[in-house]
Amino acid sequence: MSIDTRAVIDPSARIGNNVTIGPFSVIGKDVEIGDETWIGPHVVINGPTRIGRENRIFQFASVGEIPQDKKFHGEESALEIGDRNTIRENVTINRGTADGGGITKVGNDNWLMAYIHIAHDCIIGNHTIFANAASLAGHVRIDDYAILGGFTLVHQFCTIGAHAFCGMGSAISKDIPPFMMVNGNPAQPHGLNTEGLKRHQFSKETQQALREAYRIIYRSGLTTQEALSQLSPLAQTSPEVARMQAFIQNSQRGIVR
Repeated sequence: MSIDTRAVIDPSARIGNNVTIGPFSVIGKDVEIGDETWIGPHVVINGPTRIGRENRIFQFASVGEIPQDKKFHGEESALEIGDRNTIRENVTINRGTADGGGITKVGNDNWLMAYIHIAHDCIIGNHTIFANAASLAGHVRIDDYAILGGFTLVHQFCTIGAHAFCGMGSAISKDIPPFMMVNGNPAQPHGLNTEGLKRHQFSKETQQALREAYRIIYRSGLTTQEALSQLSPLAQTSPEVARMQAFIQNSQRGIVR
């Protein structure tokens, strides 16, 4: 363990094995930090917050602070962060609220670049990438392998599906189905995230099925309900199309079209 003598650690904090904490960092009450995690200088972590193992948190990050929500009046809430995440300079991640289940969650193997904001009650999956200054309002869900370009803004209660790609400066106020690529203000569909499908080695058959699903949803002139009906035969043979279909059926805000 390497804790700089100039760091301030609350006696209730639980620090794992081989943790590094840099000078002038503050670790507050009810904070748990897992093994092999590296925390740079000038980081503030408040609890209740649980951080897994092998994370890297850079200078001036604020982790586990109270939510920026006028309805919050000090009720119990928490933040959970998984393993092997990179949290760069000036990232802010807030705890949850009672209205949102009381918890904000960040999964494993995420890459959060500088100036990211993750608001109260957000749920972040695994292997996501947030480029500089992307910001999430409250109650947002980001599924596995999604990518948010720099300065992306996501409205509260939106969901971004797995393997979706949001271009630089996207303003998102509706849900983004899995495997999609969007851009603009307001965000508009720009086809499938074909490069992401290739990088993650989806089969040619899967890619073709998703292209057909995209054509049905976005190029056939059908309503959303009509498109869902047209997707059903394709979804029976393609788990990825079935995933897209289920996402659209469960969307509360409606999808970008």
